[in-house]
Amino acid sequence: MAYNVDIAMIKMNRNYYFEYRGKIVTKINYKGRTFFDKYEKIERPLTLQVMNEHIERKKIIAHDLINRQRNIVENIVFDYNGIDPERFWNRASLLLREEGFLNFTAYHSKTRGHLHLYIHKGHTTVAEAIQLGKALSMKLATKLPKQWRVFPTDELPSEFNILNLPYELYKKERGASWARHM
Repeated sequence: MAYNVDIAMIKMNRNYYFEYRGKIVTKINYKGRTFFDKYEKIERPLTLQVMNEHIERKKIIAHDLINRQRNIVENIVFDYNGIDPERFWNRASLLLREEGFLNFTAYHSKTRGHLHLYIHKGHTTVAEAIQLGKALSMKLATKLPKQWRVFPTDELPSEFNILNLPYELYKKERGASWARHM
């Protein structure tokens, strides 16, 4: 089974990737809390071969949401893990269109009912992406019970602003170039 071309087209830093090890790789102290990281940073390019190993479930691979060299974010991601992904998609897509976002894509993740909704923001600073993600999350929470996390986030260490690669396309929205938040 080859990796879906649409998934491989997600704008992400491909200079390195993270591989799940199933054991504690590093211990991180952040804002008075201790986090145990089970992902190891692999300093090799994220290739289609590595992505295929992920889709074939031979490895669990994650990508970094933050381009650390340029300190920018390409995508704001809602990590939905609720009971009604179709309702979440409908509400989120309506909200995003109302807010002027016309380019966003949802992908299935490993768990049933688990979606990653990538909002293709373009080049934005990490601080702006965090602020915008929180604002969108608060607006969506007025319509739905909160069953998601938003990335990037400042509530976790920067090493935890990674996401497992998605497995297949759920739905996508591609709009006009005049969108307010392109």
